[in-house]
Amino acid sequence: MRDDQAVDVAIIGAGPAGLTAAYQLTKAGYSVTVIEKDPVYVGGISRTVEHEGFRFDIGGHRFFSKSKEVVDLWNEILPDDFIERPRMSRIYYEGKFYSYPLRGFEALMNLGLWRSAMCMLSYAKAKAFPNRNPRSFEDWVVNQFGHKLYSIFFKTYTEKVWGMPCDEMSADWAAQRIKGLSLGGAVIDGLKRSLGLNKAKNDGMAVKTLLETFRYPRQGPGMMWDAARDKVVAGGNRVLMGTALHQISQDQSSGRWRVSAKCGDETLVINAGHVISSAPMRELAGRIHPLPATLPNALDLSYRDFLTVALMIRSDDLFPDNWIYIHDPRVQVGRVQNFRSWSPEMVPDEKLACVGLEYFCFEGDGLWAASDDDLIALATKELATLGLADPATVVGGKVVRQEKAYPVYDDAYKANVEEMRAELEAKYPSLHMVGRNGMHRYNNQDHAMMTAMLTVRNIEAGTRVYDIWAVNEDAEYHEAGTEGEQAALASVRAVPERLKAAA
Repeated sequence: MRDDQAVDVAIIGAGPAGLTAAYQLTKAGYSVTVIEKDPVYVGGISRTVEHEGFRFDIGGHRFFSKSKEVVDLWNEILPDDFIERPRMSRIYYEGKFYSYPLRGFEALMNLGLWRSAMCMLSYAKAKAFPNRNPRSFEDWVVNQFGHKLYSIFFKTYTEKVWGMPCDEMSADWAAQRIKGLSLGGAVIDGLKRSLGLNKAKNDGMAVKTLLETFRYPRQGPGMMWDAARDKVVAGGNRVLMGTALHQISQDQSSGRWRVSAKCGDETLVINAGHVISSAPMRELAGRIHPLPATLPNALDLSYRDFLTVALMIRSDDLFPDNWIYIHDPRVQVGRVQNFRSWSPEMVPDEKLACVGLEYFCFEGDGLWAASDDDLIALATKELATLGLADPATVVGGKVVRQEKAYPVYDDAYKANVEEMRAELEAKYPSLHMVGRNGMHRYNNQDHAMMTAMLTVRNIEAGTRVYDIWAVNEDAEYHEAGTEGEQAALASVRAVPERLKAAA
C-alpha cells in the first residue's frame, strides 16, 4: 500500500459525469485525481471500442441537448470533430418498418384496416376510462396509447430490455423516457410532416418537432471523453486507468476522505477534501466504511446489462437507420445499430457494412456467459431470420459486454435510492453522487453531464446551491425542440431550479 498525494477532489469513474466534473474542476484550478476501473477506455457506456479499425458505439449516443451550457461544453472540449448526421430510427414488426417515435398515420396504415380499427378503439377506451393511478409501466403506456398499440409496440421490446414483465415495472421509467408522447400527438406530428408543416413558424419561433438531424463525433462518442481526459491530464491532474474503488472513509476530525483503490496487486490511497462518485450506487454503498444504517437497502438496487455483437458484412450498407428496434419474439436481439449511419469513419472499409446487434441480459446469465463464437453465430442467424443479411456475407465479428448499463426501476428502487441519498447528504455533505449509475437514474448523457456541472458549482460555492436530483425531473421528450435552446442553468429542461438561500 502507498499513500497518494492529497487532492482537492477524488472522482470515481471516468464516464461523462466524472470527466465533466474533472474537466471543469481542472479549469477552475482544483487538484483532482480520477480513478477508472477500465484499463483501456474512458467514457463508460459512452466509450467507443475499436477493433481492427472498426469502431463501435456502445448503445448509440446522439449529441443533442436543449441545455446551452452542455452544448457549449461539448464544443469547447471537441471543437473541430463534430459532423451533422441524419436521424433515423425505426421499429421492425412482422416484417414491416415503423418510424420511431411512432408516426400515427404510418403505423395505422402498416397495421391494416382491421387492426388499425382495433387500435383506435383501444385508444378511445383508454382516453375515456384511464387508469387514474398508473403504478406500472404497462398502466402508464396503456393510458397514453391504448392496450392494443402498447402490446404491439412497447411490450415485447421493453420486456427484452429489462428482463421483467411490464406490469411489474415502475411507471417512473415510462414517465421519464416517453413523456409527452401519445397516439394523438403522434398522429398530429405525422400530419404535419406529411403536409410539410413541421418547420412552420409560430410567433417568430419554430414549432417544436422531433429532431431530423443530430451532431456526432466523427469517430464516435469516445472522442469526446478521450479529449476531456487529455485536457484534465494536460492541466496537471491525473486519470488512473485500471484502478477500482476498494473503500472510502471520512476522517471525523478533518472531514477529509480516505479513498483506497486497487490497481492490480497494488493498493493506493487518495486523500481528498471532496469525493464525486459516478460508481453504481450499489457499489458505493458497499464500500463506505463504516456502513451507514440505511445503506444495506441500497445493496438491493438492480441493474440490467447488455452486450453488442458487431458483425462485419460484405455489403455497401444494409439499411439507412442509426438503429432498428426489434419487436419480434422469434429472436432475442433487441436492437440493431448500423455504425456507418452514425458516422462513415466508424467503418474503415467501403466494401463492408458493420452492424451491432444488442442483447439485453443480466451479468452471469446464459447470454452473458456464452462464448464470443457462440454469440457471433447467434447474431448471424438472427440477422438472417429478420431478413436483414445473408449469413454467407458475414466475414467477421466482435463481442463487447457492458455491465450495469441500465438502472432498473422496480417497485423498491425509489425508496432505496431516497434512503441512501438522505443519509449520505445529511452525514457526508462532501460526498457527491452524479451521473446515471451514480444516482440510479436512467439519465441521458447530457443529463449526466449536467449533474456533474452543478456539483462542481456546489463545490465552488462551499454549499449545496443546486439540487442535482432535480435534473431531468420535468424534461420534455429528449429529442424534441431545438438544440441549446435553454440559455441558463435555471431553464426547465434538464436543469434544476436554484434552491432558496438558507435563512
